[in-house]
Amino acid sequence: MRAIMITELKKNLQDKGLLFWMVILPILFTVLFIAIFTGNTDETTRKQVIVSIIPGYVVMFVFFIIISMVSTFNKDRDKGMTARFASTPLRPYFYMLGKWLPYMFIVFIQIFVLLLFGKIVYNVPLEQPMVLLILSIFLTFTVTAIGLATAVMVKTENMGLAITQIIALGGAMLSGLWIPHDMMPDFMQTISYFLPQFWAHQAFQDAMAGNINYSDLFQTLLILFCIGVAGFVLAIFRYPVFLKRSVT
Repeated sequence: MRAIMITELKKNLQDKGLLFWMVILPILFTVLFIAIFTGNTDETTRKQVIVSIIPGYVVMFVFFIIISMVSTFNKDRDKGMTARFASTPLRPYFYMLGKWLPYMFIVFIQIFVLLLFGKIVYNVPLEQPMVLLILSIFLTFTVTAIGLATAVMVKTENMGLAITQIIALGGAMLSGLWIPHDMMPDFMQTISYFLPQFWAHQAFQDAMAGNINYSDLFQTLLILFCIGVAGFVLAIFRYPVFLKRSVT
């Protein structure tokens, strides 16, 4: 498992396309939308918009890691690597953990870099850093678990790309990452309570402002954890089907 993990991590750290999706594009979007929405506003409104946009785009763009996860699992399957690993004493869940853990590391670093960018460039408050750290860990777990489930379920990379866009962009729209949650229609607000993006975004905003309480934090962490566990369990159950499609 350790060899798989190290190999996967090195491969992804050398991928310039991943750097674009995970860091450069989120920063460009953040700068652009802050410029658009704060152009003619007073200082108080500007700060409120910035504190909403930065964690919103952090939460939205972490889901694009699913594209890379789908790609690496599909390549392993089509090149016969999955079948080869299956023929060894390595248990399936160790193989999946070896592929999964590097992406958790990458997403965590992504969140750190984007929040640091917000702090340096826009001086966003980070009033509860330990809470933000815990939230980042749980969000990382949830996102990559969803990615793991998606990776073993889809048949093609194009299908994975389409599903990622639905999850990332559709989830962002329905969770209030683009517009304030209380300005959304009632039916969209109801849907948002079932999405991890909503809970993560609200918690990040509150922790950045120093307003989050422990009961709300525990509720958010529990929801993120349960969604992540559901993704991992689904991936485990779908792995035999994924293995059958592997080239031998």
